[in-house]
Amino acid sequence: MDQPAPRSLKYEYDLFVENEIEVYKDSISRSALLKIGDEAVSSLRSADQFAMNELLLCDEVDRIIRKRLRIPTYATWRKKEIKRLKEQNEFRRPEHWGLPADGALAREVHLPAESRVLVAGSQVSNAALYLAAQGCSVTTIDSAPVNGDDVLHGAEASLLSGRIESLAMELKEWAPQELLNAVVCTPAAFSGLSAPERARVIDILKSATRDGGVHLVDTLIAGQAELSLSELRRSYKDWTISIVGDGTSSHSFLARKSVA
Repeated sequence: MDQPAPRSLKYEYDLFVENEIEVYKDSISRSALLKIGDEAVSSLRSADQFAMNELLLCDEVDRIIRKRLRIPTYATWRKKEIKRLKEQNEFRRPEHWGLPADGALAREVHLPAESRVLVAGSQVSNAALYLAAQGCSVTTIDSAPVNGDDVLHGAEASLLSGRIESLAMELKEWAPQELLNAVVCTPAAFSGLSAPERARVIDILKSATRDGGVHLVDTLIAGQAELSLSELRRSYKDWTISIVGDGTSSHSFLARKSVA
């Protein structure tokens, strides 16, 4: 499928101006809007606009409102928008959150904005913050929950704090409320669970995931007690599986749910 061409900054500016004007119109009373219309008629008459029509009058009303709102020129808006986009791109980089750019999460998990993600296990705060910065709604599960406000500062806290819900519980206690687009966890999320409990938890996570969704079990180490690669393969035999190495003794398990 062809991807739509990105919209130009000029187009985005025109949308911004249009939205600002419409919001202002909706915020004032009908009588106040009619007064602006009278002002527009007077302005057009003083400019010898004898061939006045409805379109010309609407344009003049918008011009008056734009002046009242002190909407910036395109050049001024463009300069600020370019700066904002650069800051946004930095904010979305995995390195900004202490994650490697070539790690499994950054390379393999690409989610659309507004995706719902469950993050579980130990030391998951960076992953949760990175996913929230991509526009995802993130739920974290850990006995020591992630608090976005505790680990962020200033503007970053205001941007992300509302996107992270932290739950202090064990993964086996969690019950899905909405379908998920992804699950990201470490083996520690399954610590202390028996084999039947692990199987039940994984089945719940699988059933709570949308078609096309992805599960990433990060940093699997050979011989660890919590969760083995062979157990994961058995649990996800009906999903598309891949093993992602990171150049060290550890690797990550990736499973993708088929689209029905």
